[in-house]
This record gives sequence, structure tokens and C-alpha cells, in this order.
Amino acid sequence: MSEVLATPVFQGVWIPLVTPFLDSRVDGAALRRLVRHCAVAGVDGLVVCGSTGEAAALDDAEQLAVLDTVLDEAGGLPVVMGLAGNHQGHVLHRLAAFGTRPLAGVLAPAPYYVRPGQQGALAYFRALADASRAPLVLYDIPYRTGTSLDTDTLLALAGHGNIAAIKDCGGSLDKTVALIAHGGLRVLAGEDLHALSTLCLGGSGMIAAAAHVRPDLYVALDRAVRAQRLDEARRLFHALAPVIRLVFAEPNPGPLKAWLARQGLL
Repeated sequence: MSEVLATPVFQGVWIPLVTPFLDSRVDGAALRRLVRHCAVAGVDGLVVCGSTGEAAALDDAEQLAVLDTVLDEAGGLPVVMGLAGNHQGHVLHRLAAFGTRPLAGVLAPAPYYVRPGQQGALAYFRALADASRAPLVLYDIPYRTGTSLDTDTLLALAGHGNIAAIKDCGGSLDKTVALIAHGGLRVLAGEDLHALSTLCLGGSGMIAAAAHVRPDLYVALDRAVRAQRLDEARRLFHALAPVIRLVFAEPNPGPLKAWLARQGLL
């Protein structure tokens, strides 16, 4: 494997890839099709084994196999790897394995079920950032972890030299505005319906599950905002909003996988 990317840029449209299965095993051919589907549309990066990727359904070896398949197919497209867990020793062991791959970053939520306080969360993320060869992308998603990261906690973490960005699913507009205004972290919308508002507020981009369906339109949305073509951006977003609602009508990624199967991608 080549060296870790030296200057990753967390901006634009990132796709948190689903993990295709066939007969209870990872479907490597479908995974490669998905990567090509996203790359041709001009997306800015890929996330492997996030919530949408059903990492909890994969053992450590399967997660690494999925990562290696994506890296092999992605070419020069930057790749971020998800890292969730509630046993810090195990998490750090997996992080060391990820460090042998050319990752743009590692996406990490607070340890689920443990529900640490703010000082505990600070210590956990700093331990990961200290140990990681790739920059850490914080994942603020309290409805999955049981832990809400306060604004002050996130701003303190922004001061760490190896913490670069945040996937913002915190559900607080006040927190989103404060993080963008501070400028210490690249702020990526993690809730698809917040993509346009985050971009218009000055956020860096999005990690959008629904963008699997028409990634080209999400890329067009992002580019329209950057070019200040806001009427165009609004038209695109309002056209995409019903699809987003359908994709999240049941727990992610069930409806999304069904849609991708209808498209012949899975």
C-alpha cells in the first residue's frame, strides 16, 4: 500500500457506501459497481463501514476486506474508514490495522452504550487522534451512540492537530453555526436534509447516504452553492428532498438498498 494521504481535504460530496451482501456474504462485485457509479458522478470522497455500511454486521476481517476492495477500485478518490466501538483497546487495535492502508481519514463516533460524559469523550477522541496515522473525522450522532457532544467539547477537540473534520448529525443548528464560525473543523452535513443549509452557512460539504441514488445531482448541488447559483441549488435540493424522505422512511440503509437493487446496482 502507498503512504497515507498527506493533505486530505474534507469538502464536497462524500458517499457513505452501503455494504452489498449476497447469500449472507459481502458482494464484492456489487461493491465495485457502486464505487464506479459514485466515481463517474464526480463525488469528492467515499466513506467505508459507516452507519450506512452496516459495520456492526461485519467482523474485523470482513471490514478490512471491504475497505481493501473500495481502495482498489477507487483509484485516486479519497477514502475514509469508519471506526465505531465501545472497547477502547479493541478500537485502538483496529485503528492500528487501518493505519497500514492509505486512508484520507478515520470517522469515529463516541463509544456507543457507554454514554461517556464530556471529559470522557474528550479523552476517548484524543486517544484515537494521538494513535491514528490518518486524520480523525468526528461523528456526532447522539441518536445512535447515546452521547451528545457539547459545542465546547467539539471546539476543544478542534485544537488537536490530528482532528480535521466533523460529520454533523448532532441535530442542533446552534452547534452547527458555532462550529462553522469557529473554523477549526471542516463541517460536513451528516443529515441529508441539512445539506443545503449547511453549505449555505459555510460548511465544507456533506456525507449523504441518499446521494447513492443520483450522486451527480448532489455534486451539482454542491457546485451550484460554491458558485453562488443559489436559485439552481434550491431547485435541485427541493427535487431531491422527497427522495431523501423515502430513503429514510425506515431505518437506514434498508430503503436505500432496496432502491439501489431496483437500479440494478445491488
